[in-house]
Amino acid sequence: MQRQIFTEDHAAFRETVRTFLAKEVTPYYEQWEKDGIVSRDAWRAAGRQGLLGLAVPEEYGGGGNPDFRYSAVLAEEFTRAGAVGLALGLHNDIIGPYLTSLGTDEQKRRWLPGFCSGEIITAIAMTEPGAGSDLQGIRTTAEDRGDHWLLNGSKTFISNGILADLVIVVAKTTPEGGAHGLSLLVVERGTDGFERGRNLDKIGQKSQDTAELFFNDVRVPKENLLGELNGAFVHLMTNLAQERMGIAVAGIAAAEHLLEITTDYVKEREAFGRPLSKLQHIRFEIAEMATECAVTRTFLDRCIVDHSDGKLDAVHASMAKWWATELQKRVADRCLQLHGGYGYMTEYRVARAFTDGRIQTIYGGTTEIMKEIIGRSLLG
Repeated sequence: MQRQIFTEDHAAFRETVRTFLAKEVTPYYEQWEKDGIVSRDAWRAAGRQGLLGLAVPEEYGGGGNPDFRYSAVLAEEFTRAGAVGLALGLHNDIIGPYLTSLGTDEQKRRWLPGFCSGEIITAIAMTEPGAGSDLQGIRTTAEDRGDHWLLNGSKTFISNGILADLVIVVAKTTPEGGAHGLSLLVVERGTDGFERGRNLDKIGQKSQDTAELFFNDVRVPKENLLGELNGAFVHLMTNLAQERMGIAVAGIAAAEHLLEITTDYVKEREAFGRPLSKLQHIRFEIAEMATECAVTRTFLDRCIVDHSDGKLDAVHASMAKWWATELQKRVADRCLQLHGGYGYMTEYRVARAFTDGRIQTIYGGTTEIMKEIIGRSLLG
């Protein structure tokens, strides 16, 4: 089906993204996978190409365009290229809104120009060894010491954890407040007591640096409080819909791309003297996946438009996230099966897509959490 949600400007941006990937990412990606981290040069190149800070006001060096469809194009093209390690979506769509909507004028002047140029790489640190989706379980504390906060605790599974120059940390500022006693503190690279642990060894997304972070008596200036004191819970809930939409967009793009390459493969691969595509079972498998992708694409495109218009609610974002990522997982598994033994070889795109995509149903809120959000909205 012909998609109806993009304009000529979006099509031109898509070509820009493809050119960037071909020049600045694809030639180096295998090395990044081996290194377990991408090059900072790629971030600066993304900044020069205008791919960072798409929604950041122009006065700070950004694109000044809050239209989420540009972010969707970026997510789709990076997914199709298999370039999940360069986490521009995390930077633009998850962390960017915190800085632009919550930052003071001074904070924006200090951080946003580097954010847009690629000189400042960002991360957000919520998850702890004993607290994932449950914010009430956060143990990292920030004690008010007059002119600064004294930050202590640890975080884990932090994307961009090694590269990050600026980390938004969720910390407990009012111990008795539970989830409503949390605040957002910005910790900058080089701050005394801020240490990074190991670059975690994952089964997929090898080039995306994911780290443990440690905060030992870190003195965070009072001016690095982001948003309202004890307001982190509300701030986090406000931005989760966009985070989940970014993951969902990548999910359906991955499923569609896997279907494309698998369709080509079964046309060429022979078994019992004829192409696999001549076998009824194979045709049924392809037909089922194509139909599921088409139905999901229609729903996702509607969500993309609604979110661009500021109308998408948390429930429908949760629907999009769990459905698209679970579809991605199913399609990756079935496509790998249709590749046979070759699907298990890492030089085949389907093998890497299988391991890279497995995290999609987990981060940004697990499938189970998404269903809980939807269920509560319907049943109270």
